[in-house]
Amino acid sequence: MLRRLTTSATESFRLYPEYKFKCGVEIHTQLKTKYKLFSLSQTGFNDNCNTKVSYFDLGLPGTQPKLNPEALYLALKASVALNMKIQPFSKFDRKHYFYPDQPLGYQITQHFHPLANDGVLELNEFDNASGQIEIETVQLEQDTGKKFGDIIDFNRAGTPLIEVVTKPDFQDINQVYAFIKKYQLLVRHLGICSGDLETGAIRVDVNLSVNDNPRVELKNLGTTGDIVNALKYEYMEQVRRLRTGESIIQETKSWDGYTTKASRSKENAVDYRYVPDSELPSIYLSVDIGDEIKASMPEYPDQLLSRLTSEPYNLQLAHAKNLLAEPEHLHYYQTFFEKFNLPGANKWMFQELITAFSKLDKDFDVNVISPDALVEIAKSDYSLVSKRLILRNIVENQVPLEKAIADLNLASDAQTINVNELCSEIVKLNPDVVKRIQDGYKNAIQVLVGKAMKVTKGKVHAKVIKDTFDKLL
Repeated sequence: MLRRLTTSATESFRLYPEYKFKCGVEIHTQLKTKYKLFSLSQTGFNDNCNTKVSYFDLGLPGTQPKLNPEALYLALKASVALNMKIQPFSKFDRKHYFYPDQPLGYQITQHFHPLANDGVLELNEFDNASGQIEIETVQLEQDTGKKFGDIIDFNRAGTPLIEVVTKPDFQDINQVYAFIKKYQLLVRHLGICSGDLETGAIRVDVNLSVNDNPRVELKNLGTTGDIVNALKYEYMEQVRRLRTGESIIQETKSWDGYTTKASRSKENAVDYRYVPDSELPSIYLSVDIGDEIKASMPEYPDQLLSRLTSEPYNLQLAHAKNLLAEPEHLHYYQTFFEKFNLPGANKWMFQELITAFSKLDKDFDVNVISPDALVEIAKSDYSLVSKRLILRNIVENQVPLEKAIADLNLASDAQTINVNELCSEIVKLNPDVVKRIQDGYKNAIQVLVGKAMKVTKGKVHAKVIKDTFDKLL
């Protein structure tokens, strides 16, 4: 019953002109540092429970915080990338609330004097959306522990975070989705954060109001799919309430995958009893710090996407975005493209190399085959089937190019051919011919035999090849 109601609410979603959608976003981003924000504990996201903690992380009396400069630098990089105004003076405050995963009894954050404010991120053709999203603040703060049933893991406690708070500029759900995807790509590309929603490296809260009624905050949104579906459901729910004369109250809700459920009334700033932190000194920065960091930054994703989708690369946008998400893959591609420098470079990278990994259910690993080896295969005189066999052998067995060729008996002076493996590959590459044979057109097997004869250049008798196909089929 619950699933049916929720499916109806999300699948029948539409924006009504008379019910204005208004949304703001808060993004908590774990910074990619070696140590925590205020202690020398190493950051550890997949380590055994409570193995990356110090006395300060556990809130033990007598321990004091000391700011990690690497975290400050990454927070400044993010601020520059978001076109923020970096403040020459900022400081830390204590945000008081009492949850088991917050051993200090307060979170150290920047409420009164944040690190940066007044930024903007523009959505464009690369995002399949448009509009300027203004960003109010970037605050540097510490993460909490994580609760697993009756166990609290404090490995995450004290991990450096930035909280990015936008203005309620989102007028539809597509803008929200595009902004989050753009932000993920930006922080991952710049080495600020791993960019993963699923692991909690990025955690998103959204605030939704309809017709400027009190806003409802949605928490515990683990994926972009959750964000989209929760917003659809909550918008339709608020529209329903307004149509029936019910009032909307300011509250915090959670998303269980089907519906949004009230968890608590929305706190105001006074509820947290913010006070300046007495143990951490203020941060004083040069007025030129933003320009200095900007000068050291690499190309931004939009610049790279523009370059990769234009001459000479002419990449599909989806392929370009995938490369940006994995810096090692991007470097590999650009190195290969420079060395190959022939039409078909994109085909060899995406249709041949990455497909070879995919067919073996493996993730692309740049260390398995070098760009030089891929160039050598692509430029060789072997047939396309033989080249694919070589690639498969390298990926599957992680052997050097020379050994892969020798193992397949494809060397120029080879007297024998691995007929069974060759014929198997030809069968995989010609499903339409195979279907004709299986449908009763027996003579169609000569098409496969001809392809194999072309590869083997007459070194194998046609009867041997035909017998092999007969056995395989």
